Amino acid sequence: MTTDQDDNGREQGVEFGPLADDLEDEAYPIDLEAVLERYGDRELGLGDGTATLQTVLEPLGEATYESADDVRQSIIGMVSDEAIGRKNYSDRGGSTAAEEDTEESV
Repeated sequence: MTTDQDDNGREQGVEFGPLADDLEDEAYPIDLEAVLERYGDRELGLGDGTATLQTVLEPLGEATYESADDVRQSIIGMVSDEAIGRKNYSDRGGSTAAEEDTEESV
């Protein structure tokens, strides 16, 4: 399986660290309650700060994951703006010429 993680376990602004490998080794499907029971105290790197997996995913209430990728995507979807670093800047990809033209014409 291919992910967009770098060598440090960072994906779309979230640093997963060793949790990424642990999620890959997990048996699926798995529900949110089991994920939080096993890994809830793990810290995720978010920009200049951190948050526990419990803090990030607990607001979901209930969920079932079919793969490690499902868990990672859920985390990425639930993190606050802390994960994106600088506002109005994205390390998630390049800009398009249309975006650059719009910014220059403002």
